[in-house]
This record gives sequence, C-alpha cells and structure tokens, in this order.
Amino acid sequence: MTSGEIRVFVEHRCSFVDAMDRAFEVFTKLQMHRTKYRNGVLVYVAIRDRQFAILGDEGINLKTGAHFWNAQAAVMRSHFSANRFVEGISECTRSIGEVLQQYFPYESDDENELPDDIVFGR
Repeated sequence: MTSGEIRVFVEHRCSFVDAMDRAFEVFTKLQMHRTKYRNGVLVYVAIRDRQFAILGDEGINLKTGAHFWNAQAAVMRSHFSANRFVEGISECTRSIGEVLQQYFPYESDDENELPDDIVFGR
C-alpha cells in the first residue's frame, strides 16, 4: 500500500555503544538510501543488549519529524520492557507503514526496491 520500504534487522548484540550508530551502519550496508523517494526505514534490534533504533531516510524524515520517531520508540520501549519483542516490532512496523502509505502511497508503476525479508545479523 506504499512505495516506502521497511526493513527489520535483528542481531544478538550491538557492537556500538549507541544503537543508532549501529543502525546507521546497517542502513548503509543494506543500501536503504537507494530508494527513489528516500523513504526507507530500518527497525534495528539487538535482542540480548535490549537495544533498538529506528532510522528513517531523509524523504520520510522531512514528512514526519522527530516527534513521530520518538513516539515509535516509546511504543517499542513499552513492549520490550515487558519482553514482548515481536509485538513491539509488529506494532512499530504497522504504524510506520501507515504513515508511509499516507505520504508515499503505492503507485501503479512502483517496484519493490528492497527485499522484504527480516535480516538477521551476528
């Protein structure tokens, strides 16, 4: 329902002090910046370290602002604190998808620019 791209990346441990730094590295490695409208979003989760980050590319950031991303982080934090990891990731990605649909609706000539699979790191 959107031309936006959401990817989930899960690993055991975060190799950086700040999960956002690791998310940026993963975002770049997965070439998520290579979408037509710069509307890729990465949901990064380090399970054992209980860290996560949500990183949106510049196209979606211009539309939503920091308040939206902070609200999504609060949703994930609430679920994660209750050990509901799957529910947190699911609710967050659903909400991001709805916002992407609002700002970047699906067009008849849209191509899936990035794989849809969940990526598992180290």
